Formats: sequence, C-alpha cells, structure tokens
Amino acid sequence: MGAPGRHGRLAAATALCCLLLAGGGALARADSRLDVTAEPVVQFDKAAPRERFGALDFIGGFSFWSDDSRMMGISAFRFLDGGSRFLAATDTGFWMGGRVARDGAGRPVGIADATLDPILGPDGRPYGRKGEADAEGMAIAGDRAVVSFESRHRIAAYDLSPDVATSRPAPLPLPIPRRELRSNKGLETMAAAPASSPLAGALVTVAEHSIDENGNLFAAILDGRAPGIFKVRKDADWEVSDGTFLPGGDLLLLERRYDGWLGGLGIRIRRVAGDGIRPGALVDGPVIAAFDLDQEIDNMEAIDAWIDDSGATRLTLVSDDNGSFFQRNMLLEFRLAEDAARTN
Repeated sequence: MGAPGRHGRLAAATALCCLLLAGGGALARADSRLDVTAEPVVQFDKAAPRERFGALDFIGGFSFWSDDSRMMGISAFRFLDGGSRFLAATDTGFWMGGRVARDGAGRPVGIADATLDPILGPDGRPYGRKGEADAEGMAIAGDRAVVSFESRHRIAAYDLSPDVATSRPAPLPLPIPRRELRSNKGLETMAAAPASSPLAGALVTVAEHSIDENGNLFAAILDGRAPGIFKVRKDADWEVSDGTFLPGGDLLLLERRYDGWLGGLGIRIRRVAGDGIRPGALVDGPVIAAFDLDQEIDNMEAIDAWIDDSGATRLTLVSDDNGSFFQRNMLLEFRLAEDAARTN
C-alpha cells in the first residue's frame, strides 16, 4: 500500500530522519520549499461507487508524497482559512505548511506552495531527539498554534506571526498529572472550541490511551470559564487519534483500531455533545461514520472541521504514514449530511 514514487526509500528515509534529528542546528535551512506529488482517490469505496457513509458524504481525496524524506509522520492538521491554507505538525518535529489545491467543484486534488521547517525548542534550535520532537495534537487559538507532545509530555504555544517556523515554545500548564500519561499514548488531541459555544473558545485535550481506574480516557479543559479534568468513555478496541469542534460546539473524536493482519485497520468518528463537556464529567457520544479497509483509508491521525462556500460543514482527515513503505500520506474530505449538521 506504499505510495507510488516512494518505493525503495524507506531505509534511506529512516536513516536521514535519525541523522537530521541528531544534528540539531543542521536542520535549519534557508529554503523550506517542499515539492509534493498527489494521486487522486478515484473511488473511495473499493466495492461500489457510493458517497454516503453514516452521516458523511465523501467529496474527494488524494494520496501524496515527496522526494524529501523528512515529510512523514503528519499527526495534526489545521486549516488557517476556509479550506485552503493549512498548518500541520509531524511527530518527527516539523511544521508543514501549504495550500490544498481544489478543482472547479471544490474537491481537493493536491497540495501547493508546501513548506517544511523544524519545530524549534526553547533555545531556538530544532529538537535533538525524537522523544523531544514528538508533536501529536495541535489547535489554532487566535494567533497561536498550541501543540501537545508525547514521550516528554508537555503543551506549548507557538506564535503564528510573523512566522511559526521561527517561533520558540511558550510552555503551558499540563492539565493532567504526568503520572497518568502513558509514554507513547499521551495527549493526542488538542482542539479549540468555537467562541460562541458552551466552552466559549476554551482549549480541550484528550488522551490517546491514558486511562483511569475505570478504563476511561483522561481529558481536560485547559482554560476558559471552567478549566479542569473530565473523562471520555473508551471502547476497548479503539484509541483517540485527534479531535475537532463543529461550529455549534460539539466535539468530534477521530478514533482508530488495529487488529493485526486479520482484523485490519478501522477508523471511526464519534460525536460528543459540547454542552456536556465540563470538569468531572464522563462524556460519550454516537459514532457518526466508520471505515475499514473496504475503503481507501490509511492511518488517519488528523481531523479538522470547516465551513465551505455553500455553508456546508466539511471534515478533512489526514493520515500519518509513519515513514513506512506500507503506508500512505492521505487527505480525505467529507461533507456532514444536512440532517446531521442541523442537530448541531
């Protein structure tokens, strides 16, 4: 399932990534431009040309790759405007910026004006170890990108202006006790609630697989009117990989399961009512769409919601290829069905 054009480069990619991460300041470069090639997803469902999946209608998508082997491990993705300019973060310590190119019908067809720059540490240099650079979740909050990191668990804010690539991290308080966070299953989701929602623009984080004594996921409201810890009910086979808020304030959680070669990969989206998110609460919600290897998916690890020119709510999902020959970088886009959107 490796993307075309990347065959035979896995070993080189892994070696180069390790070398660059170990090289500290050697990562900084004047030219951050990135050439990205895309291949369209012609038919999302492999068995039939259908569009409806639960409460979502498939719009379009593509797999993408680059000859720059540092482009791997996309773990967070946020639009900076209405479905065009974006900022992504990788779990190898890079910012990826660019623009989603679209055809005349508004379907995503590729990535233009792409850039790749190292995420800087407090000393103004790229992180020297993978454990320091493991960015997982990201929220756009005003003029800041707020990032959650795994391995060495922490949350930091980076200024978007004049250039996020030159910004140094401003540490934010960790809202969940460090002892409760698993080493590689920490704060996978960072999302900013709409200002007009019950959470009034607060930042929310949800763990991937850091659970309490009852098996529920740790989560927290970082700021706003009522900061504090809450919990998300966890299904045994599923782990949270990202989340985003709908315009009305409901939280969508992107989840995945992997059952090995027999069970394969599964992706689903769960909708949590925003007015139920408060300190001390245990929240849950219905699954609005689910996908497996009968569809053209991969390790979908990022989700963002936005409003298109027609007023419809769109969801954009992006995968983490883990630098693997067997996985793909993918961008998939869906429209929230009108009846589902009205309930928000």
